[in-house]
Amino acid sequence: MDPNEIEDLTEVGTVDVGELSSEPFTVSTGTYRTIPIALFNHPELFSGRNPYGNENGPYPDNWRRYAAFARAVLASFKLLDYKPSVIHCMDWTAGMVPLYRYVDYVQKDPNHPVSKAGIFFSFQNIAMQGSFERHILPEIGVPVEYFRNVKGVEHEGRINFLKAGLEFSHVISAPSPLQAERIQDIDRGYGLEGTFKRRAKDIVGISNGINYHAWDPSTDPCLSYQYSAKDKDLSSKRNCKRTLQKELQLDTGARTLLAGVIGRLDADGGYDLLAEVMTHVLERNVELVLMGSGQPEIIERIRTIEATFTGRCRLIENYDTKMAHQIMAGSDILLLPPHHNPTHALSAIAMRYGTVPLVYAHSGLEDTISSYSNDKKTPTGFTFNRYSGEGLLEGLDEVRNAWKDPVAWKDLAFRCMEQDFSWEETASQYMKAYRRVSRRLKQEREELS
Repeated sequence: MDPNEIEDLTEVGTVDVGELSSEPFTVSTGTYRTIPIALFNHPELFSGRNPYGNENGPYPDNWRRYAAFARAVLASFKLLDYKPSVIHCMDWTAGMVPLYRYVDYVQKDPNHPVSKAGIFFSFQNIAMQGSFERHILPEIGVPVEYFRNVKGVEHEGRINFLKAGLEFSHVISAPSPLQAERIQDIDRGYGLEGTFKRRAKDIVGISNGINYHAWDPSTDPCLSYQYSAKDKDLSSKRNCKRTLQKELQLDTGARTLLAGVIGRLDADGGYDLLAEVMTHVLERNVELVLMGSGQPEIIERIRTIEATFTGRCRLIENYDTKMAHQIMAGSDILLLPPHHNPTHALSAIAMRYGTVPLVYAHSGLEDTISSYSNDKKTPTGFTFNRYSGEGLLEGLDEVRNAWKDPVAWKDLAFRCMEQDFSWEETASQYMKAYRRVSRRLKQEREELS
């Protein structure tokens, strides 16, 4: 979000967060692209820092930061005269909102606007859970009786903010219908399978929509050449590839497969897998463009490989919006090697640009990609079955074999571009889920009365 796009930004007051901080949060309101928003400011806890951590890892006081944020959000309802029917929470950083709603409001003041709102809790990456030592329990103001595994915040002897959100919400949303089922299986729920199984009837799977106004190759201002699925031969996409190669000083061979990698250069981003075979990838007449951030030793290793394979490998550190668009348009394939893909956004954007995704077959993207291995007639991507460096190379070799047929590859690119991951269908699914929240809230009130 660009702060300069916020209109009518006005400070409206402050809210206290109890023992979590002696200083209150400042609450401001404004409008962002016609959408009313509220902003919460606490210099001591948030100013001058990244959302979760730095190069040394997560901030040690993240438990305080996000417990305080949850308290501030709920405390602001009366200040803002806000009376929602549904509170939509996302990921572990909002995990304390459902718990505080129940403990501080439903149990004490059932007529408060917070108590009258249902909770819809969604997550993108269940590997990121916000797990902290038990001794913080009194500091975050949670009664000791809630430190339990069933319908409580305890997981493996620690306080788990994600689990708190899952346990005290009315409806849970997984990133896709397939994920909603798989997270209940052993080793697929990152230790929370028991919670997901117990709450199975309250779980829905909704795939995110893609902002096709921001990601549209036919109008993209970041590209030197625009194109769409209506183009006959995708010559403008080839021109985007040539432009990207020249800008990054890569070899400009048209039949050299160009693979893009966008994301975190660490184990969560699948870099551990790619690192095993990166030189083998480059030796296969494949060019690599990587964009992301990583630990200094990882960046240094990539720089060494970059220097060794001159004209075949390029690293862009951190995230650059314009370059991200250029990589999407200029690449032939997008490598998505993570063991678990919390969202299909990158693969869907890549397909919009006619860039074919290569993903791990059990990462959670299976229900949005039709694999070439299983569907030679109407595929929309490639998968590799073994989560190992050799498995990734096997998937890449399948890509290279398909790449040898320019006509078939062009059909594949067009098919990718014709997929619809717009927000319209996603929005209708969210509305159905929100109505489900309202029904569950009614049941809760009947049980407590």
